[in-house]
Amino acid sequence: MQLRYPHLQSLRSRIEPVMKGRSRIPAVIAGLAIVPLLAACGVTSRMEPYKRTDAVINDGDQVVVLARKHHATHETEAEFVECISDALSRGNDGLEVHSSTQFEDMMYPWFEPSTAPLSTDDLSELLEKPGVLEQVNGTGVRFVVWLDGSTDRVSSGGGITCAAGVGGAGCMGLAWWEDDSRYDATVWDIKELSSTGTIHADVKGRSVMPAIVVPLPFIARPRAAACRGLTEQLKQFLTSPDGYSESVELG
Repeated sequence: MQLRYPHLQSLRSRIEPVMKGRSRIPAVIAGLAIVPLLAACGVTSRMEPYKRTDAVINDGDQVVVLARKHHATHETEAEFVECISDALSRGNDGLEVHSSTQFEDMMYPWFEPSTAPLSTDDLSELLEKPGVLEQVNGTGVRFVVWLDGSTDRVSSGGGITCAAGVGGAGCMGLAWWEDDSRYDATVWDIKELSSTGTIHADVKGRSVMPAIVVPLPFIARPRAAACRGLTEQLKQFLTSPDGYSESVELG
């Protein structure tokens, strides 16, 4: 896997003001000490798409993105659902995306995160209930994207100490932490009452905060990277008739 180091270019401009008026030698030594630490800062992404049918979205069809919650320990963040929905609708290749909130309100309580059908068999049973299929068809939604997963802090370490005295104040040390964004996007075709496949995303991000006089945070954002990666895969998934199952590694 490859790593991104988007902050290395700005490292010099952020260190030099801190070290202004001090000896050049300590500044150089501090800069050289930070560079290898920042080499560990970045994001690694892995996408695993699997499509089992050749179904594609057509003109007039809409897609809705919903969060699934069947575990008490976690729930897909509302901000992540919104991020995917907004990104799917943007650009020249944007899709027709139905509002998640409006869909859940219209279909209440059948598509609430904690009560929604768990399988296409459950979906078939649900759509057989009086009036449910008519309501779904009235929304224009053909594909439902179920998002399951979360972003969690998986490890952290180091520490920073700060002190103040007659000559001034400053901090020294190093703190780091790693977040893991793991999401599954399962796509259901309501028209065919089938699952068209799943996209698994696993994005890890390591952030570093060295402190030489002042803390300098270099923050990785794995959830944002997961949103971008899943959006790209979902657009291909919903518009390409050919199934694909190759793993994709993104730097």
